[in-house]
Amino acid sequence: MQVKKPIGRSVGSFVPQLTRSAVEKFGFPQAAILTDWAAIVGADLASYTAPERLRWPRGAAEGTEDKPWNGAQGATLILRVEGPRVLEIQHRTEQLIERVNAYFGFRAVIDVRLMQAPLAPLTKAAPPRKQAPVTPIAATEVADDRLRDVLERLGGNVKRETAKVRPVR
Repeated sequence: MQVKKPIGRSVGSFVPQLTRSAVEKFGFPQAAILTDWAAIVGADLASYTAPERLRWPRGAAEGTEDKPWNGAQGATLILRVEGPRVLEIQHRTEQLIERVNAYFGFRAVIDVRLMQAPLAPLTKAAPPRKQAPVTPIAATEVADDRLRDVLERLGGNVKRETAKVRPVR
């Protein structure tokens, strides 16, 4: 069987071009810091942090590949941190700065400001699946006399208890 090559480009290849203006509005030179956040800082840190925006110094404009962002000093990363983890991140800011700068290959970030706020859920939780009701076997089908007696008593107790329970409105 011969595999055919896809015609044209994948949809994912258009995302950087389409989102560029929206992403730059929040100071991000590339969408990669948003999309690759878990790869940049690690899955553990990414589970309770999210980059909110990059605040560049006045006059910093996008430069060339040789001199990204016109050689301006780095930006301040505004980082959203969930709950009481702010203290932990506060102690790890130097590590965060090093990781982000290593990822970009230049000194993109020089400072981190923390914003304690809940993270938006990435996806909606799926509703719990309904299980099919279990059809009990009749106690009369059990060959063992002692087991049959125990099952009949148990069934009677279950029916009595479920009759007492009121439905929640």
